[in-house]
Amino acid sequence: MLERDEEDLVDDETSGTIFRDVIMLALCGFVAVVVLLLPHINPKVEAREQRSVAPPGDVIVEILWPDTLDVDVDLWVQAPDDVPVGYSNKGGYYFNLLRDDLGHRADPTNINYEVSYTRGAPAGEYVVNLHLYRNNVGVYPVPVMVLASLRRSDRFTTTRLVETRVELNREGREVTAFRFTLGANGELVAGSVNSLQKDLRSAWSK
Repeated sequence: MLERDEEDLVDDETSGTIFRDVIMLALCGFVAVVVLLLPHINPKVEAREQRSVAPPGDVIVEILWPDTLDVDVDLWVQAPDDVPVGYSNKGGYYFNLLRDDLGHRADPTNINYEVSYTRGAPAGEYVVNLHLYRNNVGVYPVPVMVLASLRRSDRFTTTRLVETRVELNREGREVTAFRFTLGANGELVAGSVNSLQKDLRSAWSK
């Protein structure tokens, strides 16, 4: 009788060991599957952020003026050996005007902002102009921040090239915010930044 009890105890322990082994193997298999699937289900945050902030162009020119002012300021730009680009000609060989802001008109965000991008960064001189198209509020001067940045094709971050603040004092006036020259490797040529007036809008309309 004692021998049968011992045999039953051994059988119970063997069954218990097999059951635990099966459960552990199943758990290990589940964990392995989850680990293998995680990179595909949830891509790395850094990669998602880089894709989301990567600008679509190489030379980026932006203008911003106070959101409280219902004023229409136009950005005009010109790349080397290209035509002027602005509200009446939104694309050249290099530059494209991506946002034409009319002030508060037809703008649910009331954010006063215009931006142009290039495809590539050719060597030569770039010209950035402002044109005060409409000022219904009659507030002067209209302060405008003007920024030019460069993104290299193998990076997602941008490098600031030129930054300035321009005050517009008269409706209809076109002002050169700055001109600058890029070298063959996309570097800002030392001493090339200036604000010598060069008409773009009026030259395009002729």
